[in-house]
Amino acid sequence: MNRRDFLFSLAAGSGMLLPIGGNAWAAQAGNGMPTKNKLIVIMLRGAVDGLNVVAPYGDSNYARLRPGIALPKPGQEGGALNLDGYFGLHPALGDLNELWQQKKLAFVHSSGSPDTTRSHFDAQDYLESATPGRKSTQDGWMNRLLASLPGLTTPTRGISVGAVMPRILSGSVAATNIASGAAGTKANVLDRPKVGSAFEALYKDNDKYAKAFGDAKEAHQEMMGASMENEQQAADGGAPLPNGFPDDSTRIATLMRNDPKIQIVFMALGGWDTHANQGAGKGQLANRLSPLGLGLANLARRLGPLFDDTTIVVMSEFGRTAKQNGNGGTDHGHGNVMWILGGKVAGGKVYGDWRGLASDQLYEGRDLAVTTDFRSVLAQVCERHMGLSDNQLVKVFPDHGFARANFNLYQGKA
Repeated sequence: MNRRDFLFSLAAGSGMLLPIGGNAWAAQAGNGMPTKNKLIVIMLRGAVDGLNVVAPYGDSNYARLRPGIALPKPGQEGGALNLDGYFGLHPALGDLNELWQQKKLAFVHSSGSPDTTRSHFDAQDYLESATPGRKSTQDGWMNRLLASLPGLTTPTRGISVGAVMPRILSGSVAATNIASGAAGTKANVLDRPKVGSAFEALYKDNDKYAKAFGDAKEAHQEMMGASMENEQQAADGGAPLPNGFPDDSTRIATLMRNDPKIQIVFMALGGWDTHANQGAGKGQLANRLSPLGLGLANLARRLGPLFDDTTIVVMSEFGRTAKQNGNGGTDHGHGNVMWILGGKVAGGKVYGDWRGLASDQLYEGRDLAVTTDFRSVLAQVCERHMGLSDNQLVKVFPDHGFARANFNLYQGKA
């Protein structure tokens, strides 16, 4: 590695926002006027147990298969929160109950990938590429979505919050990665005038590096300007923000409110591989779900009027076994539940082709079957909410073949 390459890698390691992708920042991504609608995708890495997130307490097989971890019925101690008389929400997600009552939250049960792998690595890859069973796909579906959206593409149109740029946003269109926590929008060493000037002088004779450094600096400064931490502290009355996702959700909402260029956001959360001591209304899973529910409710609230133009999708690579294992947990399964939140979502419903937990309805006699392809859900979000045409949907979901869901996730006619 030569000196210029080493210093360029140093810039990346300093916490500076570096764009990932091709030369699309100043290019027209499509024809027509850009839509104001926003999309946030939260990926739960590790395979969350959808049967305890949205529990089918009305199915007698549920308690039979899970004698130690099934949620009690609504009204009982630690019981599920009633949704529709058959399904119940995990009590640790009580912060989302108001959104359910407002019909701004919906679920799609028995959803997932048609590929039957139980490998976390492969299943997550397929979820992010949206080409199940095909490992040769070079880009992620959210990057292809960016390429399909009309209007001028900017460094911060697509944002990932996390340690590295994820597969789902990798591709030919540039996207920006910021660290989770406050460090993602704070000044770093490259913001010092002398240091920044030194890097600019170093790259002035190399068009490739000069452009990448200039664009990264622009994106970083844009994020710093949009964060408005002083505003947050004043609004909170000096109280510290909660740790983890609730904190990041506040930061995401503030960035989106203050920077209208941000249109697509992705974040991944881990810790959902509950092979042992999963718990029921309380325990390991509940401890994971509580900050997730709080963060999502906080995100919706902090977005304010912008929530009406936003859809939030929560998804995981696969579900977990219908029957608990000998360690008080669940193993890798198949079907799961997707979460859809938004101001224009036709919420207050559990969608999907639910066939129950009887032995003859379980996949391989052990797992919730997948009756709704996850791409059918995402395609409807991209079509109804993001305004994509049929031709554009084919580019974003190339292997899907227009298999639309038989339900409408949004208000009004399809």
